[in-house]
Amino acid sequence: MALLLAGLACARADVPAGGGIGSGGLPLESSAAPQVTLPPATIPPTTPAATSTPTPEPTEAVASPTFPATPTIGVFPESEKLLYLAQSGDTLRAVAARFGVVPEDITVQGVAPVGFESLIDPGVQLILPRRLASTGPAERLLPDSELIFSLNAAEFDIERYCATAGGYLCRYQETVGSRSLRGPEIVAQVARDNAVNPRLLLALLEHESGWVLDAARPAGDSLEYPLGHASPDARGLFRQLTWAANELRNVYYRWRSGTLTDLAFADGSTLRLAPSLNAGTVALQRYFSFDRDRAAWTQLVGGEGFARTYASLFGDPFANEFLIYEPGVAQPAIILPFLPGRTWAYTGGPHGAWERESAWAAIDFAPPSLQPGCVDSSEWIVAAAPGLVVRSGNGVVVLDLDGDGREQTGWTLLYLHVANTGRVQVGDFLEEGDLLGHPSCEGGVATGTHLHLARKYNGEWVLADGPLPFTLSGWRVQAGSKPYQGTLLKGDEVITARTSASRESHLSR
Repeated sequence: MALLLAGLACARADVPAGGGIGSGGLPLESSAAPQVTLPPATIPPTTPAATSTPTPEPTEAVASPTFPATPTIGVFPESEKLLYLAQSGDTLRAVAARFGVVPEDITVQGVAPVGFESLIDPGVQLILPRRLASTGPAERLLPDSELIFSLNAAEFDIERYCATAGGYLCRYQETVGSRSLRGPEIVAQVARDNAVNPRLLLALLEHESGWVLDAARPAGDSLEYPLGHASPDARGLFRQLTWAANELRNVYYRWRSGTLTDLAFADGSTLRLAPSLNAGTVALQRYFSFDRDRAAWTQLVGGEGFARTYASLFGDPFANEFLIYEPGVAQPAIILPFLPGRTWAYTGGPHGAWERESAWAAIDFAPPSLQPGCVDSSEWIVAAAPGLVVRSGNGVVVLDLDGDGREQTGWTLLYLHVANTGRVQVGDFLEEGDLLGHPSCEGGVATGTHLHLARKYNGEWVLADGPLPFTLSGWRVQAGSKPYQGTLLKGDEVITARTSASRESHLSR
């Protein structure tokens, strides 16, 4: 009997452990990843068998399909109705949550009935009762396509822009992992890895500390904490930008899914968000509420606040707006990412695609192994769909399914923890089922050899259990109530995610 590796899902990738923060800064404090000991499970290489674990994992509840009750904020005559034009990425469930109603209260004009969880075509008219008496400002700050790393930023040359701007950012250097990177290179890496628009990162950096346009070396906290997040584990440009990207993405995808409706300020007060806002604007509104009182926040999210800084650098952000989800978008055929006849374990249900748990777009699979922990594996990961390899290195492979060579367009698959040995190279075109590499712990935080797999569409992480559910060889991903929990469903069959790789998590292709 072979031990099936218990591969706890990865929390971060390529975050430096320590070293100088660059250009006269202080050394970073060590931030070693916590180690978690997981119980092993036994399974033969090809056929699942019963396992025996001292403390079996409890069966967790999957996310309830029942729409949560929303408290009524205001009382209005039943005849008072609102007209709302659906935005790209909207679902009835999310729109209902934002407006304080239930999906059954919404009338969809001029189209066939729409499921609660299905994407609504942009521009479709929705009629719904007015329930909210008071909400925050409804002015949009930037489109969603300017928050994510989308098509309109694919050709943006960060090096050239920084050289023209002439600010301190071009002279800044920092050790990231084992490499010394310049300021523009750091912005480029954080933007690419986190799928956040590099123009937005530059605008935040300029707004908070003037690094983009001011050539003078910043003093004091502006050097160590250029975005103002004065936390000991966030010193230096790389960690500051990574923190910002995490916070922006967390709010962006929560608004997308309808699980965020209010802002909380440092003084304990709250504010109901204007329900007609887009996800990108909500992410910025939340970002600027950190450590600021209501008066300062109101100025920042107004036309004379951050919007003016952004426009001074890049012009009108809405000139770059485009639809992320066009009408009729659907996931292409995707297979389980391992060879036929081999038994792997589903060790991680929906969880964060990159860094912290902001976009539950990723799932994990662990291969059979003779030893637990981070060990070499002879098992093969395969291409889950035909595509062009556009990134390969540091444990990562990105497969571009439309073959145009850009991560920011169409469907892409991100594979994390792919071993260097045997890994495909940039420029390789793979057919469905072609060998891609071996699972490992390379490229991020992991306690066992496994594969972390996530999808993007037009530069946006696609939630694994959202309106475009992750489906592999007919298995549909269903989220749990917590990250890494959940199931795979195919007809009456159920596979339950288990970090211990116990029997109920085993599956074959």
